[in-house]
Amino acid sequence: MELGVIADTHDNLEAIQRAVDFFNCREIKTVVHAGDFVAPFALKALAGLTGSLIAVFGNCDGEKLVLSQIAAQLGCCLNRAPYQFELNGRSILLLHQPYELKALIKSQLYDLIIYGHLHKIDSSQQEKTLVFSPGEAGGWLTKRRTVGVIDLDQMSTEIVEI
Repeated sequence: MELGVIADTHDNLEAIQRAVDFFNCREIKTVVHAGDFVAPFALKALAGLTGSLIAVFGNCDGEKLVLSQIAAQLGCCLNRAPYQFELNGRSILLLHQPYELKALIKSQLYDLIIYGHLHKIDSSQQEKTLVFSPGEAGGWLTKRRTVGVIDLDQMSTEIVEI
């Protein structure tokens, strides 16, 4: 099973549409967003996903009430970070800011920890825990628009430029 991963879209509607098109073309059934939609219209732009969306708020998501209302309309699972869930038999922790990341890794409670915030790509195996950040989809800081795909069966990762 493939899991789509996106973070730090920061209102870049063109990048969001490219990500939606990519995830839909790849027939990804579940996509996670590791925070920083920024404005509610950026979350609305993800409505075109054919799969489900699981997301957490980022530090730049100021209009949390409206974001929550839109998420409810879209059937999206939008939560405060950290958010723990299970998918395909894997224990997953979804964060925005990687606070206490070393301690979380050391706990070995999770098969997968996904985060954003730093706008940097990270894919590293730390004993049993795979740690992953897809970089930034918005492309504002690095000039690279990237998303990720995680194969939950193989616990392998892929970075895709959009």
